[in-house]
Amino acid sequence: MLAIERLQVAYGKVQALWDVTLEVTAGEVVALVGANGAGKTTLLKTVSGILRRQSGSITYEGIHLEEASPPEIVKHGVVHVPEGRKLFPEMTVIDNLLMGSYTVPPSERPKRLERVFNVFPVLKERQKQIAGTLSGGEQQMVAIGRGLMAGPKLLMLDEPSLGLAPILVEEVFRVITEINRLGMTVLLVEQNTQHALSLAHKGFVMELGRIALSGSGNELLANSNVRKAYLGL
Repeated sequence: MLAIERLQVAYGKVQALWDVTLEVTAGEVVALVGANGAGKTTLLKTVSGILRRQSGSITYEGIHLEEASPPEIVKHGVVHVPEGRKLFPEMTVIDNLLMGSYTVPPSERPKRLERVFNVFPVLKERQKQIAGTLSGGEQQMVAIGRGLMAGPKLLMLDEPSLGLAPILVEEVFRVITEINRLGMTVLLVEQNTQHALSLAHKGFVMELGRIALSGSGNELLANSNVRKAYLGL
């Protein structure tokens, strides 16, 4: 579905990604884990067209995305939910959700909204509320819901559990599992390594802009280096 080969990305003279190669197969949850500054967010931004590569290739269902614009990439079915939610805090919940459907014909939007409300029933109750007044967990639901409004085939989530209380972290991962069960492919960037690898079909560990390890979620959880570096075990 998504194939990244020998990807190199820099911020000016500072190299951020070095020869990154990974593959996401349709129907999978793929976890990308690693410390702060490892290059995980840079990778998602490059796939979604926010950053441009120096070299390497990014193909999605056989289509090269390297020179595509962010709106074109969304139209292909690749949607990025950024770290920190990035909502429009002075707009209502429903208006934030509708912002995710700018590539969708207006006649399709009510159906998309209903699907989002089925996943996040609380958002139906809060749809007229100003987004900035929601709890952190509810704001994260809006951010994911906004991504779902675009009708992605591949949903890329950047740190969806960041800053949330433990009970809300559990809810976010439950939703990710449910979204995947309904047929959506997920590329998940997470510092909550235990949760991410527990639900992932496949995982990649990034260190200093490179892929250091890869394997199934269970294999990486059992790896002594991963357990020591990221789980404190």
